[in-house]
Amino acid sequence: MNRNQAVVCGLGILLIISIFISIRFGRYPIPSRELLGILLEKLYPAEKFWPDQVEIVLLNIRLPRILLACLVGCCLSAAGAAYQGVFQNPMAAPDVLGASQGAAFGAALAILYYRSSTFITFSAFFFSLLTVALVFLISRRARGKSLLALVLSGIMISSLFSAGTSFIKLVADPTDQLPAITYWLMGSLAGAKFSDILFSIIPMSLGLIPLLLLRWRLNVLTLGDEEAKTMGVNAQRIRLLVIICATFVTAASVSVSGMIGWVGLIIPHLARKLVGNNFIHLMPASMLLGAIFLLFVDNFSRNLFTTEIPLGILTAFIGAPFFVYLITRKGESF
Repeated sequence: MNRNQAVVCGLGILLIISIFISIRFGRYPIPSRELLGILLEKLYPAEKFWPDQVEIVLLNIRLPRILLACLVGCCLSAAGAAYQGVFQNPMAAPDVLGASQGAAFGAALAILYYRSSTFITFSAFFFSLLTVALVFLISRRARGKSLLALVLSGIMISSLFSAGTSFIKLVADPTDQLPAITYWLMGSLAGAKFSDILFSIIPMSLGLIPLLLLRWRLNVLTLGDEEAKTMGVNAQRIRLLVIICATFVTAASVSVSGMIGWVGLIIPHLARKLVGNNFIHLMPASMLLGAIFLLFVDNFSRNLFTTEIPLGILTAFIGAPFFVYLITRKGESF
């Protein structure tokens, strides 16, 4: 086992430890004995020695939230690493093609007309995919370099859907709908349910598994299309497939968590500091590190004050200064 493999394994172990600590950590502490008893009882029926409220807190509130935080962090980081590799741009992030703004518009529209949480999630996911589809259609008809046209189309469509979201906020009821839209846009995992995990796990898997399988081809893309062709890799086809997979995981994540920025931008850079630029190790390291990071931030969100702080605010407070530190370090380049 080389150093990079050891780092990835270490991150996996750290994630498991972080999940266990996070389950116990909260305003309603769960002792280790009761935690293990509840989990084992689901596999082997045994006599209950814990209060019913402990089981309710664990299975209905804390466990789905922790698992969803890990999934969202993993997906956003993987999408960020994939976009940075495809576009060869260290500033690329999961919302580069407008997926996040499309989801925001879809969620705001659903809140305006229909307050069901399931419908809000579905609407955010649908409009996120629709946004990226529009970006692809416009870029295909544009002249010039395809990647540049794709990015510019993403900026334009993002601006359009952002304006649509602003209009919905303008006409929304200021006593009820507007606060709900504003809170959703700030990102949060409060009220996470296993149904959210069941809804998002399929598109997340459809995106994450191919990204893991294609990670060595991402290395080839960094050499250029001509070099990739000589190695038997169809660069355009792989690039399109990677973008589609990254879009799926971004859309699924944003639809269940709201707008959470910086994770897909800073975590891949931090992973590069640990394992280098080889996507064979960079992709799994980014996934694991993203899950650990968002789990850490969510723990602060639900325990720091009596009122929860939206995740989008915390990730910006942590991510922006950290990114400034990364780009101003002596000897570092991007």
